[in-house]
Amino acid sequence: MVSRFERFSFAISEIYRYWHKIAADEMEKHGLKGPYSVYFTTMYRYPDGLTSAQLAEICSRDKSDVSRAIALMEKRALVVKEGASYRALLKLTEEGKKVAEFINERAGHAVDLGGKGLSEENRALFYETLELIVSNLQTISQEGLPK
Repeated sequence: MVSRFERFSFAISEIYRYWHKIAADEMEKHGLKGPYSVYFTTMYRYPDGLTSAQLAEICSRDKSDVSRAIALMEKRALVVKEGASYRALLKLTEEGKKVAEFINERAGHAVDLGGKGLSEENRALFYETLELIVSNLQTISQEGLPK
Protein backbone atom coordinates (compact mmCIF):
# COMPACT_ATOMS: atom_id res chain seq x y z
CA MET A 1 0.00 0.00 0.00
CA VAL A 2 1.24 3.46 -0.89
CA SER A 3 1.80 5.65 2.15
CA ARG A 4 0.18 9.08 2.55
CA PHE A 5 3.62 10.66 2.28
CA GLU A 6 4.35 8.95 -1.04
CA ARG A 7 0.92 9.74 -2.41
CA PHE A 8 1.12 13.39 -1.34
CA SER A 9 4.70 13.83 -2.58
CA PHE A 10 4.01 12.18 -5.91
CA ALA A 11 0.83 14.19 -6.53
CA ILE A 12 2.49 17.52 -5.70
CA SER A 13 5.49 16.62 -7.85
CA GLU A 14 3.31 15.65 -10.80
CA ILE A 15 1.18 18.81 -10.52
CA TYR A 16 4.37 20.89 -10.45
CA ARG A 17 5.86 19.06 -13.43
CA TYR A 18 2.75 19.31 -15.60
CA TRP A 19 2.14 22.94 -14.67
CA HIS A 20 5.68 23.85 -15.74
CA LYS A 21 5.29 21.96 -19.01
CA ILE A 22 2.07 23.82 -19.77
CA ALA A 23 3.72 27.16 -18.87
CA ALA A 24 6.72 26.35 -21.08
CA ASP A 25 4.47 25.44 -24.02
CA GLU A 26 2.47 28.65 -23.66
CA MET A 27 5.46 30.95 -23.11
CA GLU A 28 7.25 29.43 -26.10
CA LYS A 29 4.60 31.17 -28.24
CA HIS A 30 6.24 34.42 -27.14
CA GLY A 31 9.81 33.15 -27.38
CA LEU A 32 10.14 33.16 -23.58
CA LYS A 33 10.84 30.58 -20.88
CA GLY A 34 8.02 29.02 -18.89
CA PRO A 35 9.13 30.30 -15.48
CA TYR A 36 8.81 33.89 -16.77
CA SER A 37 5.03 33.48 -16.73
CA VAL A 38 4.96 34.11 -12.99
CA TYR A 39 6.81 37.42 -13.47
CA PHE A 40 4.25 38.62 -15.99
CA THR A 41 1.25 37.64 -13.88
CA THR A 42 2.77 39.21 -10.77
CA MET A 43 3.77 42.45 -12.49
CA TYR A 44 0.28 42.66 -14.00
CA ARG A 45 -1.16 42.67 -10.46
CA TYR A 46 1.10 45.63 -9.56
CA PRO A 47 0.53 48.22 -12.31
CA ASP A 48 2.31 50.92 -10.28
CA GLY A 49 5.49 48.84 -10.48
CA LEU A 50 7.74 46.67 -8.36
CA THR A 51 11.46 46.57 -7.72
CA SER A 52 13.47 43.51 -8.74
CA ALA A 53 13.86 42.61 -5.06
CA GLN A 54 10.09 42.80 -4.49
CA LEU A 55 9.42 40.71 -7.58
CA ALA A 56 11.91 38.08 -6.42
CA GLU A 57 10.33 37.99 -2.95
CA ILE A 58 6.74 37.75 -4.16
CA CYS A 59 7.58 35.08 -6.74
CA SER A 60 9.91 33.16 -4.37
CA ARG A 61 12.64 33.30 -6.99
CA ASP A 62 16.36 33.96 -6.91
CA LYS A 63 17.31 37.60 -7.57
CA SER A 64 19.74 36.55 -10.30
CA ASP A 65 16.96 34.69 -12.13
CA VAL A 66 14.74 37.77 -11.89
CA SER A 67 17.57 39.96 -13.22
CA ARG A 68 18.13 37.69 -16.23
CA ALA A 69 14.42 37.55 -16.98
CA ILE A 70 13.98 41.32 -16.66
CA ALA A 71 16.99 41.95 -18.92
CA LEU A 72 15.43 39.81 -21.65
CA MET A 73 11.98 41.31 -21.11
CA GLU A 74 13.48 44.81 -21.36
CA LYS A 75 15.34 43.89 -24.54
CA ARG A 76 12.02 42.78 -26.05
CA ALA A 77 10.29 45.99 -24.88
CA LEU A 78 7.93 44.05 -22.57
CA VAL A 79 9.17 45.75 -19.39
CA VAL A 80 10.51 49.21 -18.65
CA LYS A 81 12.59 50.32 -15.66
CA GLU A 82 11.68 53.62 -14.06
CA GLY A 83 14.47 54.95 -11.89
CA ALA A 84 18.05 54.00 -11.27
CA SER A 85 19.81 50.83 -10.18
CA TYR A 86 18.25 48.03 -8.15
CA ARG A 87 15.58 50.37 -6.74
CA ALA A 88 14.12 51.01 -10.18
CA LEU A 89 10.44 50.26 -10.55
CA LEU A 90 9.66 47.60 -13.12
CA LYS A 91 6.51 48.11 -15.14
CA LEU A 92 4.98 46.24 -18.02
CA THR A 93 4.84 48.08 -21.32
CA GLU A 94 1.64 47.97 -23.38
CA GLU A 95 3.07 44.95 -25.22
CA GLY A 96 4.05 43.39 -21.88
CA LYS A 97 0.50 43.87 -20.62
CA LYS A 98 -0.81 42.04 -23.69
CA VAL A 99 1.51 39.12 -22.95
CA ALA A 100 0.42 39.13 -19.28
CA GLU A 101 -3.25 39.15 -20.27
CA PHE A 102 -2.62 36.23 -22.63
CA ILE A 103 -0.85 34.32 -19.84
CA ASN A 104 -3.63 35.06 -17.34
CA GLU A 105 -6.27 33.90 -19.79
CA ARG A 106 -4.39 30.70 -20.66
CA ALA A 107 -3.56 29.95 -17.01
CA GLY A 108 -7.22 30.39 -16.08
CA HIS A 109 -8.19 28.02 -18.86
CA ALA A 110 -5.62 25.45 -17.68
CA VAL A 111 -6.87 25.70 -14.08
CA ASP A 112 -10.47 25.27 -15.26
CA LEU A 113 -9.54 22.17 -17.24
CA GLY A 114 -7.35 20.85 -14.43
CA GLY A 115 -10.28 21.07 -12.03
CA LYS A 116 -12.74 19.53 -14.46
CA GLY A 117 -15.14 17.25 -12.63
CA LEU A 118 -14.84 19.02 -9.26
CA SER A 119 -18.00 20.39 -7.73
CA GLU A 120 -17.80 23.93 -6.35
CA GLU A 121 -18.05 22.44 -2.85
CA ASN A 122 -15.12 20.07 -3.49
CA ARG A 123 -13.10 22.86 -5.12
CA ALA A 124 -13.59 25.12 -2.09
CA LEU A 125 -12.67 22.27 0.26
CA PHE A 126 -9.60 21.44 -1.87
CA TYR A 127 -8.23 25.00 -1.70
CA GLU A 128 -9.01 25.30 2.00
CA THR A 129 -7.18 22.03 2.62
CA LEU A 130 -4.25 23.00 0.41
CA GLU A 131 -3.85 26.35 2.21
CA LEU A 132 -3.90 24.57 5.59
CA ILE A 133 -1.21 22.11 4.44
CA VAL A 134 0.94 24.98 3.14
CA SER A 135 0.56 26.86 6.42
CA ASN A 136 1.43 23.78 8.48
CA LEU A 137 4.46 22.95 6.34
CA GLN A 138 5.64 26.57 6.51
CA THR A 139 5.51 26.44 10.29
CA ILE A 140 7.41 23.14 10.35
CA SER A 141 10.05 24.49 7.96
CA GLN A 142 10.59 27.55 10.17
CA GLU A 143 10.45 25.81 13.57
CA GLY A 144 11.74 22.40 12.62
CA LEU A 145 9.99 19.07 12.73
CA PRO A 146 8.85 18.27 16.29
CA LYS A 147 10.37 15.17 17.88
